[in-house]
Amino acid sequence: MMIYGIGIDVVEVDRIESAIERQGEIFLNRLFTEGEQDYCSKQKRPGMHYAARFAAKEAVSKALGTGIGGKAGWLEMEVMRSDSGAPTILFHGKAADFLAAEGISIVQVSLTHARDYAAANAVAIRQVG
Repeated sequence: MMIYGIGIDVVEVDRIESAIERQGEIFLNRLFTEGEQDYCSKQKRPGMHYAARFAAKEAVSKALGTGIGGKAGWLEMEVMRSDSGAPTILFHGKAADFLAAEGISIVQVSLTHARDYAAANAVAIRQVG
C-alpha cells in the first residue's frame, strides 16, 4: 500500500451557518446527503457539524486530486460515523468509480470543530502490486 494523496481544509462555521440561513434546503440538498442532513440536524449546533462535513469533502477531494466536481461531487462523498463514532467516508457514483479505477482502497478522514472553525484532513491509500 502507498499513500495516494493527502488533503486538509478549514472552514469558518459562521460561513456555513449563513449559507444555511440564506439558502436553506437548496444549499443543504446540493452539498449534503440525506444521511448527513439527518445526523447534523439532530445536533445542538447543526451548522458546526455541516461545516465539518464540508471541510471533510474538500479535504478528500484534495487527497484524491480531483477537486469537487466531475470525478467526485458533493453528494458522491458521504461523511458518516462508524459504530465507534469515528468519521468514515462513503463513496457513491462517479467517485466510487474513480477510487476503483485508481486502486484507492482506503480513505481515512479526521474531523474537528470548535466554536468558530471546523477542519478536516484526509489520506487516500492505494493498493499496489
